[in-house]
Amino acid sequence: MTFEGRPDRDAEVVLVGRSNVGKSTLMRELTGHDFTTGKKPGVTRSPNHFDWAPQSFMFTDLPGFGFMSGVEEDAREAIKTDVVRYIEDNADSIIAGVLVVDGKAVIDIIDRHSAEGDIPHDVEMFGFLQDVDVAPVVAVNKMDKVDDRDERLNELCERLGLYPPWQQWDDTIAPITAKKGSIEPLQAALRTHFREAKRDDLLQFVK
Repeated sequence: MTFEGRPDRDAEVVLVGRSNVGKSTLMRELTGHDFTTGKKPGVTRSPNHFDWAPQSFMFTDLPGFGFMSGVEEDAREAIKTDVVRYIEDNADSIIAGVLVVDGKAVIDIIDRHSAEGDIPHDVEMFGFLQDVDVAPVVAVNKMDKVDDRDERLNELCERLGLYPPWQQWDDTIAPITAKKGSIEPLQAALRTHFREAKRDDLLQFVK
């Protein structure tokens, strides 16, 4: 079963990422609109759309994937499959895929999965967005909790197959702290992608 009830809009920015990385908080900062989300990870099982009909544009917060305590592995895999399928089906209208990661934990999580011989979800999702021609933007959230900012962001670039220093990827790597409303690097990256898509009419949404 795939997600149903997608508003018919011809431009979209999707938020993807593991559970509990702050997607919903970021969605609120981007839209100015509060979304009721479950306190337990894995509660959001269907996308949250926030759309503007006149511009035929929307932000979509897709359900979190990856490990969720109390959620069976089959259910977790089904959510991830639905997320992937949603992006594949709508890739033509998705201008950017914002992969939200927890700046404090992301390197440890990636390395732990790599050590176990798995492809880490975040790395896989980043590559997948590239494969379906959706511009990936990594919103590295909770940066207020990271001490060695540049080192951490350079390490993340290396894990994603981007050549450091991270500063040369400012349309792809966006260090933010959504809880404090500090999301300008992400807005700047999205502005770049809107312009490249010849959708200057959407710049008003990432002022």
